[in-house]
Amino acid sequence: MEVVSIVLQSLLILAFLGSGLSKIAGAKMHVDNFNSWRLPQWFRVVTGLVQVVGVIALVIGFWEPSWAAAAGLWLGVTMFGGILVHIRVKDPIQKTFPAIILFILPLIVFFIQLSELADFPGF
Repeated sequence: MEVVSIVLQSLLILAFLGSGLSKIAGAKMHVDNFNSWRLPQWFRVVTGLVQVVGVIALVIGFWEPSWAAAAGLWLGVTMFGGILVHIRVKDPIQKTFPAIILFILPLIVFFIQLSELADFPGF
């Protein structure tokens, strides 16, 4: 299962790093999306920062598995919020599906590394 976690962590790092940095940088797509969802632009930046923090924790998780577990939970909860936004604005499943996948994959990492979570600082 360790190999599965490493592969998923790597994929999630790429996905959330790109998404988070482009939200922070104000990529037109994200600005337009947050406007269409009737969310303030400061929330776009905060969402990007939350994603980048998750990426940093996933990277640390290669050496400290408890960080991968925490990152999986952190990003999974974040994407659950994203799914709720898509539902609130009645987006079609085609627009919601990426958020669903990016909700499930971090939770898989979380459950793979769950036994390590007790070693996370502050737990």
